[in-house]
Amino acid sequence: MCYPAASRTSTGKGFVMRLRKIDYGNVLGASGVQGFFGEGYAFHRLLGPLGPNFDDMTFVAKTTTLRARAGNMLLADTYEPLELKPKCIWMNPFSTTALNAVGLSGPGIEKLLEGRRPHLGLFRWQMRYAPFFISFMPVEETAEKRFAEMRGFVKILKPRLRGFSGLPALQINVSCPNTGLDPDKLVSEVRGLLDIASDLNIPLMPKFNVLAPPETVIEMSKHPSYDATCISNTIPFGKYFPEAWWRRRFPNGSPLEKFGGGGLSGKHLFPVVREWMQEALRVGMTKPMNVGGGILKMKDVDELIGAGLRPQIDSIFLGTVAMIRPWRVVGIITHADKALSSASLVSLRSAA
Repeated sequence: MCYPAASRTSTGKGFVMRLRKIDYGNVLGASGVQGFFGEGYAFHRLLGPLGPNFDDMTFVAKTTTLRARAGNMLLADTYEPLELKPKCIWMNPFSTTALNAVGLSGPGIEKLLEGRRPHLGLFRWQMRYAPFFISFMPVEETAEKRFAEMRGFVKILKPRLRGFSGLPALQINVSCPNTGLDPDKLVSEVRGLLDIASDLNIPLMPKFNVLAPPETVIEMSKHPSYDATCISNTIPFGKYFPEAWWRRRFPNGSPLEKFGGGGLSGKHLFPVVREWMQEALRVGMTKPMNVGGGILKMKDVDELIGAGLRPQIDSIFLGTVAMIRPWRVVGIITHADKALSSASLVSLRSAA
C-alpha cells in the first residue's frame, strides 16, 4: 500500500497551523488514534460506514519508545492489538467517558522504521508524502537514562530521515500516565530533551497534560527548538478533580486498577482543556498550540474558537471521539477546517 501524495484535502486554503513553514493542517489525530502507521484498528473496519473517516486529518503515530515495551496491551505481530476490545481500555459510550492504561505497548523505534507487512499491505512512515508526526516518549527510571534514551532515538532516526518521502515532525510525549513515572519530573526535563532532539532539525512539539501549569509550559516554550505545544494528554486517574468527584463517577474505583488506574479522557476533559488554553493565552503563550481532549462534537470546536483558539496559529486534535462516536469524526474535521478558515478571514478583514 502506498500513501497518496496528498492525504489531506484541507478546505483551509492556507489558513492552517504551520510549523517551520510546513502545513500541518487544522486537525491532527491524537497520538495512536490511527495506530502506528495510520492503518486504524479492527473495530474501525468492522463498523463499515459508521467507522471514522480520517482522510482530511494529519496523522500522528502511536507513541513509541526506544526499545520494545510490553505495556498493558497485547500486540499481534502486525503491531495491532491482539484483542478486539483490549482489557486495558475502558469506555462508557453513554457518559462519553473513557479510561486507558495501554502503557505505550510497542516494538520500539527500530522495528517501526522497518514498517510492517500485514494482510492490508505494506505500511511505512517513509512512504508518507503529507506532513505527519512521529511520537516518542523516554520511559527509563532516571533523568540521566531518559536523556540517554532520547539520544539513542535521535541516533537511530536522524540517518533514516533522508529516506522519508516527506519530512515528519516529532511529538515529545512527557505526559503518558501509564508508565509509572512522575509527570512533574518529566515536564522539568523538556528543555534537556529539546536540546537533544534539536539535532533532528524537524519541528518539535512536546505533549503535556493539564496538570502542567501554563506558566511552566510557557517557560519551556522559549527554547529555540520548541515549535508547538500539544495539550492535553489524559488525566491520571484520581488526579486534578477532587476525591469526591472521582468517587461519584467511579464508586468502586478505577475499572483499570490492576493496570495502575489509567488516564481519563472524554467529555469531562474538554472543559478543563478549554480553561487551560484560555489561561495559557492570558499569561502570554505565543507559540502554536495543538488543543484536544474530549472534543466530541462540532460545537466543541466552536467553543474553543470562542475561547481564543487562534486561526492560522493553533489547531485541534481528535482522539476519544473515534472510539465513542466514530461516525462524527469526518464532520468534526470538515467543520473545524471551515470554522477556522472563516475565523481567519474575519480576523484579516478586521485588521484591514
